[in-house]
Amino acid sequence: MKVLSLFCGAGGLDMGFKKAGYDIVWANDIDKYAVKTYQENFGNHVVLGDINTIPLNSLPDFDVLIGGFPCQPFSMMGQEKGFEDTRGTLFFRIAEIINDRIQKGKKPKAVVLENVRTLRTHDKGRTFKRIVSILQDNLGYKVYSTVLNSADFGVPQKRQRMYIVCFANEGADFEFPGKVELKKTLQDELEIDVPDKYFLSDKIIPTILSNGTGGYYSKSEIDLKIARPLCATMMKMHRACQDNYVTQKGRIRRLTPRECARLQGFDDTFKFPKGMSDSQLYKQFGNAVTVNVSEAVADKVKDALIRTGEWR
Repeated sequence: MKVLSLFCGAGGLDMGFKKAGYDIVWANDIDKYAVKTYQENFGNHVVLGDINTIPLNSLPDFDVLIGGFPCQPFSMMGQEKGFEDTRGTLFFRIAEIINDRIQKGKKPKAVVLENVRTLRTHDKGRTFKRIVSILQDNLGYKVYSTVLNSADFGVPQKRQRMYIVCFANEGADFEFPGKVELKKTLQDELEIDVPDKYFLSDKIIPTILSNGTGGYYSKSEIDLKIARPLCATMMKMHRACQDNYVTQKGRIRRLTPRECARLQGFDDTFKFPKGMSDSQLYKQFGNAVTVNVSEAVADKVKDALIRTGEWR
């Protein structure tokens, strides 16, 4: 099945679908550093640019559309502006792409979208209701949705994300993947010989380990067995109540980019482009879709398409 990937980033969602046997024929992201990482690992079918300015007639034929569309407008970490934020309107571009295919008699057989779990409750549920209405009533898809946690798919990271799976065939029967036993801890994903730059200075440790200031309180813990959700701004080194820190050789340190990649399900064959800064890598893996979850969802979508006789 040919896949069109939007907002691909470093390729977490794509990697899962590729492992499940799909063919990613075209991908896009606006971040030049993420595109460079993607090219290094997947090839040159990725296009750098704003999807709003890419002509619809330049897109190749595809069977399945996937995309982790920008979550900041709906996230608790942002200001939760939803569709008032220009990034939030990118969902409408997704709908426009799908509708263009429908008008050409090439309706995508499935659509898989990923976003933050708070998408369901944003604006008292109105945002999510509108999204489902567009997919279901305007575009004619059978829509399924749920929240999946990366820690339930073999990855020691608590990362809850909303998955929306849509089928053009009304007869499609779909179930989201079930949980698997977690056999790893954060400590299992740590590198052994880590450069000194990742260790915290004595000066900054009290700030990192503080439980908050003023009226804000959140317990700071390190050496967790299951990591907190990775975030795109890890380079800024937030307090330990938000970021992940570990003790190694008697010293406290932040996670390395490779460890962050592992916590998102990327194995060590995944390449970091030469000269890519830690800051950009933290951003990419903080924004990534967990590969394990993507693959599990992709397998279930494949099963549904096989049952309807549409898998090819």
